[in-house]
Parts: sequence; structure tokens; C-alpha cells
Amino acid sequence: MTTRPTVFTRIQNAAKQLKRNITALYFAFRDPRTPWYAKALALLIIMYALSPIDLIPDFVPILGYLDDLILLPLGIWIALRIIPTAVMVDAREQAVKHQRIGGPLGRIGAALIIGIYLLVAYWIWVTFFRH
Repeated sequence: MTTRPTVFTRIQNAAKQLKRNITALYFAFRDPRTPWYAKALALLIIMYALSPIDLIPDFVPILGYLDDLILLPLGIWIALRIIPTAVMVDAREQAVKHQRIGGPLGRIGAALIIGIYLLVAYWIWVTFFRH
């Protein structure tokens, strides 16, 4: 007799798979065999996944979680379709190794996002407040 996984177990597995796919997208982004348009999409997805700012704030009832539950997986799905298969095979292998030994991906992502936010803030300041 086999038992069905609980809802909590399924959610945990989906979260692990999402994290693994985002890590694999990072490695595919760094691969020179990845076309520029796939790199651009992968970068946007990685930045959005690591960003503390959501397209729709989470406090908005129901819609707040829409981006996390639909937009992010949809973006990952599209990116996985346009990145060459051989690149994704290698990127997934690197992602598995990365998850076993840990690595600087979180710090790199945070630094990237902070850098972009600083550039946007500087642009706003120069454009609207500097006389």
C-alpha cells in the first residue's frame, strides 16, 4: 500500500524544483552557448525571483500571490523552452552540485539586484531632482 504525498510535501517538492530551476537558469545564463535573448529572459527571471519587490504586492488579496504562483513558473517554463537542451542538461548538473555544496549564488543575486536598484535610483535622482 502506497501513501499519497500530503499537500505540504507536494508544496515542498514544488518549491525545491523551483529553486533548482532558478539555479539552473543562472548556470545557463553564464554558458556561452546560450543565445542572447535566452540570457536576457533568464536574467530577468533570476532577478525577479531574488527581488524583494513583487509585480503585485503580496498584501493584495489573492492577486498578490498570483505573480509568485503563475508568472514566475511561466517565465521559467518559457526560458527552459528557448535555452538549448544541451545547455540545460549541463546547467541542471551544475545546479545539483551547487545545491549539495552550497555557493555564492544568493550573494551574487542580491548584489546584482541592489546594483540595479541603485542605478534606477540614481537615474530617477538625475532625471527628476537634479537642477
